Amino acid sequence: MILIVDYGSQYTELIARRIRELHVYSEVVPHTITADRVQQKAVTGIILSGGPASVTADQAPSIDPGLFNLHIPILGICYGMQLMSHYYGGQVVSSSNREFGSSVLTVSGGASPLFRDIPHESRIWMSHSDSISTPPPDFVTIAATNQCPIAAFESAALQRFGIQFHPEVSHTDYGQKLLQNFVIDICKTPQDWTSDTFITKSIQTIQSEVGNQRVLCALSGGVDSAVVAALLHRAIGDQLTCMFIDTGYMRQNEGQKIKAVFEDTFNIHLIYVDAAEQFFKHLKGITDPEEKRKIIGREFIRVFEREVAALDIPIPYLAQGTLYPDIIESASMGVAATAQTIKTHHNVGGLPDDMSFKIIEPLKMLFKDEVRQVGLLLGLSEDVVYRHPFPGPGLAIRILGEPTPKRTAILRQADTIVLEEIKKAGLYRDIWQAFAVLLPVKSVGVMGDQRTYQYTCAVRCVSSTDAMTAQWAHVPYPVLESISRRIINEVSGINRVVYDISSKPPATIEWE
Repeated sequence: MILIVDYGSQYTELIARRIRELHVYSEVVPHTITADRVQQKAVTGIILSGGPASVTADQAPSIDPGLFNLHIPILGICYGMQLMSHYYGGQVVSSSNREFGSSVLTVSGGASPLFRDIPHESRIWMSHSDSISTPPPDFVTIAATNQCPIAAFESAALQRFGIQFHPEVSHTDYGQKLLQNFVIDICKTPQDWTSDTFITKSIQTIQSEVGNQRVLCALSGGVDSAVVAALLHRAIGDQLTCMFIDTGYMRQNEGQKIKAVFEDTFNIHLIYVDAAEQFFKHLKGITDPEEKRKIIGREFIRVFEREVAALDIPIPYLAQGTLYPDIIESASMGVAATAQTIKTHHNVGGLPDDMSFKIIEPLKMLFKDEVRQVGLLLGLSEDVVYRHPFPGPGLAIRILGEPTPKRTAILRQADTIVLEEIKKAGLYRDIWQAFAVLLPVKSVGVMGDQRTYQYTCAVRCVSSTDAMTAQWAHVPYPVLESISRRIINEVSGINRVVYDISSKPPATIEWE
């Protein structure tokens, strides 16, 4: 396996995902891990992630020096490179200009195995404030940019490598090839990790943990919870009970679609709960996005507990569709103690401390595209597996401001139109996520001979492979025109439609 030591980068688990694309198992661990603990694992290589800290600062995240004494290849990325330089006697300084974004990397003339079959010049993605002014003794510079003379270095004798850029993001042209050179050629790691092996190991883990007890799976209508349910059904059969809670913030006809998949196709016991009134009540007057998420997470659990108690059947386990990006952005996994919280995911940071369930998260080490592959192998249809991602808190976090029943009804209708037009244009599978957002902004309009003063709707369509980075989708103008015309004509309460052309980063995919 490849061990990834986490220093708080928002891209840390993306490194793990890229390595899994090579059919190699990778595991993310906190920077406090010891060399003794590493030696207990079958580790073939170590990657030190990036992070927001400076190695020159007081109380900067450090490393067990024993890791550098192991005879295992190590690759440092950004902060990891600076930490490696600091340990081996190089000099790290704060740059006068922070380098963030695309840059051109020029590889030195030497034949470094790290850059094997990578062009002399290529596009890379930079994100750093500090840089290395002098490499450690016995380290040589192997690549540079215009602003960063030491963009990569290596010690062939020690099998230590450092790069100042991010190979894991899609903006780096040959990033995957660089990781392949390190993981496969330098570390000699077997390529034996697949979706099939994940399913087999997950089933064994679930059966071992659950035994003959029952599990409750929360279905939201999204891909993640659907795959969790299919995986649990494969593992424990009739011990699984699924529950769909209609929070009032769901997509149109969500309940009917879920019933068709899980009752009719898989013959899984499904409980439908209409709890919209409860959620609307607790979110009355709430405008802060974090507070919305936490309230929805809390009320989910309260509904679960109440409904399970009414069943009079002991169900100690609750299964959730938590994924890697949920954990990354919540910065609550424990391995990312140095990361900054962007938002609390209701699956992770929004659950009450006093809940009575034990949580099972079978997909928490996977990214969305990996989840989809698992879902197909488990027998879910492409219509289910390739549904666009939908946030756990639902439409509540696509309504900026108070998510009242009236605003929710307006947004639900607009969102349905967006998806209908994207599908009609044949773009649904090309776009990662398409949805509508209701803004707390009213503007003057004219319909017929009458003046209107109504809400503004934002349309968001992005292209991505993993949700860690995303580009706004270049939807053809005629499609956007159809979306805008239909929303304004058909949705009472909206008289203006705008299109979001922000990418991630710096924006997030969701607005809240």
